[in-house]
Amino acid sequence: MADRAESLSVPQALPRPVGLPRALAFVFRFCRRKPLGAIGAIIVVGLIVMAAFAERIAPYPYDDSIKGARMKPPSVQFWMGTDNIGRDVWSRVVYGARISVTVGFATVALATLLATLIGVSSAYLGGAYDIVVQRVVDAWMSFPALVIVLSLLAALGPGLLNLIVALSILGAAGTSRVIRGAALSTMQNPYVEAARALGAGHWRVIVRHVLPNVMATIIILATIGLGTVILAESALSFLGFGIPPPYPSWGGMLSGSGRSFMYHAPWMALFPGAAISLAVFGFNMFGDALRDLLDPRLRGASGRPS
Repeated sequence: MADRAESLSVPQALPRPVGLPRALAFVFRFCRRKPLGAIGAIIVVGLIVMAAFAERIAPYPYDDSIKGARMKPPSVQFWMGTDNIGRDVWSRVVYGARISVTVGFATVALATLLATLIGVSSAYLGGAYDIVVQRVVDAWMSFPALVIVLSLLAALGPGLLNLIVALSILGAAGTSRVIRGAALSTMQNPYVEAARALGAGHWRVIVRHVLPNVMATIIILATIGLGTVILAESALSFLGFGIPPPYPSWGGMLSGSGRSFMYHAPWMALFPGAAISLAVFGFNMFGDALRDLLDPRLRGASGRPS
């Protein structure tokens, strides 16, 4: 009887079903439902790896002129050929990824921070503050983007930090309008009024109730804006307002010797242009897929994330 009671009192552990970790299962589900988004994520990860380990990936320094290798076509030794002064194009494209990734992420981070401060504060405070801030934003958005960036860079001077600041100021205006709209929609929910009725302060309401509910919108805007920032940096470098030489940038490679020797050595312009297109495609596809996952209005009819 004691053995029987002991067997009844101690339940036997049931074997757990063998399954994939949640993160790995999410990755597989994301790849199956959003194949273009998965390709974009692979491109983004590849760009980040190239930027972080450029010294190990590039076979030559970006400013090293190889003796006897002037304007060599693509080959086994030089994957993307060489330029007019004997520099390896593949090495310069790899180092150019560092510029694009740095400018892209830093600009989006700074622009998103400014836009969040402007949009959330304008929506929460309202009144005269909201009217004044939105009229300033309207005036800022009415100017052509290229004129604003060129004016800021002419005043600040060329350089990586100045380029990031100029692009951040330009991108924060339009983004703040979207964040303001999302914050206004969130503040109409009953839990915000309940938090105020319970005596929650302004800072607590913003941090605990408003910001978490607009975070999906902020992430979507940031990921989609990465491709636009990289394209803008390439355009400014092409015009001569980007990163000064000798450090390579994809737009600068197109503008200088790439444009001058396009007919004699087309690979000097084709590969930097392809790198720009691939980077913008990757960030846009990944941003679109992330938007579909985070925006409830874009999910499937069954209510599950697509």
